[in-house]
Amino acid sequence: MSHDRLVPLIIAVALFMENMDSTIIATSLPAIAADIGANPLALKLAVTSYLLSLAVFVPASGWTADRFGARTVFRAAILIFVIGSIGCALANSLSGFVFARIVQGMGGAMMTPVGRLVLVRSIDKHRLVDAMAWVTMPALIGPIIGPPVGGFITTYASWHWIFLINVPIGVIGIVLATRYIEDVRMENLERFDLVGMVLAGLGVAGLAFGLSVLGLGLVPAPIVAGLLATGAIFMTAYVIHARRTPSPVLDFTLLRLPTFRANVVGGSLFRLGIGALAFLLPLMLQLGFNYTPLESGLVTFTAAVGAFTMKTFAARIIRRFGFRRILIVNSLIASALTGACGLFTPQTPFGIMIAVLLVGGFFRSLQFTATNVIAYADVDARRMSRATSLVSVAQQLSIAAGVAVGALAVEMAVQIKGTGVITAEDFRPAFFLIGAISASSAFLFWTLPPDAGASMANRQPIAAPDASDQRVG
Repeated sequence: MSHDRLVPLIIAVALFMENMDSTIIATSLPAIAADIGANPLALKLAVTSYLLSLAVFVPASGWTADRFGARTVFRAAILIFVIGSIGCALANSLSGFVFARIVQGMGGAMMTPVGRLVLVRSIDKHRLVDAMAWVTMPALIGPIIGPPVGGFITTYASWHWIFLINVPIGVIGIVLATRYIEDVRMENLERFDLVGMVLAGLGVAGLAFGLSVLGLGLVPAPIVAGLLATGAIFMTAYVIHARRTPSPVLDFTLLRLPTFRANVVGGSLFRLGIGALAFLLPLMLQLGFNYTPLESGLVTFTAAVGAFTMKTFAARIIRRFGFRRILIVNSLIASALTGACGLFTPQTPFGIMIAVLLVGGFFRSLQFTATNVIAYADVDARRMSRATSLVSVAQQLSIAAGVAVGALAVEMAVQIKGTGVITAEDFRPAFFLIGAISASSAFLFWTLPPDAGASMANRQPIAAPDASDQRVG
């Protein structure tokens, strides 16, 4: 296998391990709680502690990779994640399990942005579309197959294997990374922005945690409001700090680049809808249609099949039509198919549901590939690590916001109806809302220049700007 295919595959496998692990635990919480003698609701701390650890350490990932080498940090991230996984499997108390999840989060926080950094620095720009198609897939497939896989392992084996299967995957990842990934690092590196990391970490943690529990009824409303307010205050303080710092840990001046802004702002709007889809669809099938967890998992898995199919076509489609046209038209198609899930009823033929999810998975995956690639079209080499950190933070917040919006929409529908019982009809407004939010990303993609990302798509630019002329700050 060629280097251009092997490197993305190594990164994709590591990211798949991290993405699936963060969702696979949901179906296994009752079994874990019973085994370690903890309250299932208290064990939600294991989910939130992972999320908080992720949020705090992501901003530091770019500078760390520049300082110690992308390969070194990527291998270390896998190792830390595996150690955390072993800790989860061996835990016999709530505190031990939560601590192990925090360790896992530290590894996961480095794995995703540094993996992308390895990719953009080791693959030629015009081959990045093919490479990113591989790396995009874990984010789509992990949340979809995680719950049914977790249910299967917990039912027919033991919940411990949810974490222990990461050990051989991680070892293989470290060996392959050592052999095939270059240890790229930056010379003459600026001082690390420690104050910025603390402010940004607390800001992102408050917002991500607050959004992830908003509308779920797990945490009292005043605490949720306090989390969101605290996050907003720290992020505001960080923005003020970043303006006075020559090398901020999250570089918001990158948003002056139209192609990068398209990823962070437009991509976040689109991803908000998709984040809600992975949360709403299994709930609707189980609570509204009375599907078993396994039946629900088999239906949602169809979207993963569609996403996987896209990988073979993404590069050709983008080269044929260009980034701008794909991002505008495809965002509308994918959003319409997401909203169409709100039309499902218990009487909807199984084949129609499967078709909508299969085709929807294809178009959503194409959109993620295009947005993830175009983010780096005009970013110069020295700021590439800052770009991957900021992209990861934006993705984390948008997915948390998606779950919050979806949960709130369902909750409001139940309250308006007044029965207090969730039915299939209560999910319809939520799907329509997230579809509309995702579709609004088309307005931002419309502002892109016609030849945006031309060099990456192997297309002839209309009036190719010199990337160096667009450098800011």
